[in-house]
Amino acid sequence: MRRGTFVRWGVPIAAAAVIGAAIGAGPVIAAVSGDPVLPERSAEQLLADAAAATGKEGGIPPMSGTVQQTASLGLPSLPALSQAGASSPLSLLSGSHEVKVWYGAADKLRVAMPTQMNETNLIINGGEAWYWDSATNTATRVSVKAPAAPTHTPAPVPQTPDLTPQQAAERLLAQADEHTTVRVINTAEVAGRPVYQLVLSPKDAGSLVQEVRIALDGETYVPLQVQVFAKGSAEPAFQIGFTQVTFTPPAAENFTFTPPAGAKVEENTLALPEEAGRHAEEHAERAKDVAGEAKVVGDGWTTVAVVPFDLNDVTAQASQEGGEGAALLDSVLASATPVSGPWGSGKLISTKLVTALLTDDGRLLVGAVTPEEITRAAGVK
Repeated sequence: MRRGTFVRWGVPIAAAAVIGAAIGAGPVIAAVSGDPVLPERSAEQLLADAAAATGKEGGIPPMSGTVQQTASLGLPSLPALSQAGASSPLSLLSGSHEVKVWYGAADKLRVAMPTQMNETNLIINGGEAWYWDSATNTATRVSVKAPAAPTHTPAPVPQTPDLTPQQAAERLLAQADEHTTVRVINTAEVAGRPVYQLVLSPKDAGSLVQEVRIALDGETYVPLQVQVFAKGSAEPAFQIGFTQVTFTPPAAENFTFTPPAGAKVEENTLALPEEAGRHAEEHAERAKDVAGEAKVVGDGWTTVAVVPFDLNDVTAQASQEGGEGAALLDSVLASATPVSGPWGSGKLISTKLVTALLTDDGRLLVGAVTPEEITRAAGVK
C-alpha cells in the first residue's frame, strides 16, 4: 500500500508539456492590490512560455520542496483509518497529506512521505534505487537487470493517475478544447513565489466542475499548484501544490542512502523487459475484453464512462479481503440513493465532483456530471 501511494502521487521527474489550445483567451487582468506584479501575459502566451520553459533539454530545473494534497470531495463519512492505513491510497480521499521531494535530474530523485509516527522514502541516484520503510525497519535495494539480447517491444501499458502539480496541469491543459474556456485571472502567490493563474472553465452546464485553476511560477513557468472547484463551492474540492519550493540544485547527500544499523535489507530486481512485455500484453488483453463491453457517453467535461459492474461480486470480494477497503465500500453504499427511470433502476452516489450510478442490470456509470446527466446517459443504448 505504501508503494501504491507513491505511484498514485507520482513524482516530478518529467517536464510539464503544457500545450493545448487556449480557447477564449483574453488579456491578463491587472494585479489587484496586494498581489505580486508580473509582466502581462495572455493565456496563449503563458501556454507558449510554459511549453518552451519545461520542454527544453533537461526538462524542469533542479528543485526541492513540499507538496501538499487536500481533498474535500463531499464523500460520506469515511471509516477511521488505522495507523498502518494512514499512508494508503484510501487516505488520499479526504483530509490533507504531504510529501517532500528533491529533484536533481532525471536520475536523481528523492520522495519522502512522513506519517504521524513513521516515514517512507524512495531514493533514486543514478543506477541505484532504495525504498526505505521505517515502520517495518526495512530497506529495499531496487536494481534492473538488462537482457542479454534484444527482445520484442513491450505492449503499451495504461498510465497511472498523474497527481503532481506538473502532471495534473499537463493533462488538464492538453484536454482544453471547444468544451473549455481558458482565461488568466489576477496573479497570486504559491509557496512564497509569484504565480500566474490560468483558469479552465467547462462550457457545459451539466458538469459538476466550476473551474480548474493552474498556478504557473512567474519565473520558471513550472506548475506549482492545481485547484479543482466544484459548482457552488468557494473552496477547492481538490488541491495539490507546493507549500514550499526552492529552484536550486539539492545537496548531493539528499540522494545518498545507507540502511540504519539493525535494518532488514532486501534485494528486489525489476522485471526484465521481455517479462514486463509479456505481463503488459496479458494486461492489455484483459483490458481489451473489458473495453469491448464498455462505452463512453457524451464528450468533454460531461463524459460519462459506462462499464460492466457486478455489485454482488465486488461486495463479496471486499468482504473476503476485509480491511479499510470493505469499510469504505460499506460506507459509500450506505449513502446511495435508490433511483429509477425509463432506463431501469439502481443506486445513485453523489459527491461534489463525481456522480456514480450502479444499475440493477449490471452497469456502473461514472462522470464529473450532475445526477440528471448520469441518468440521461443510463438511457443511451
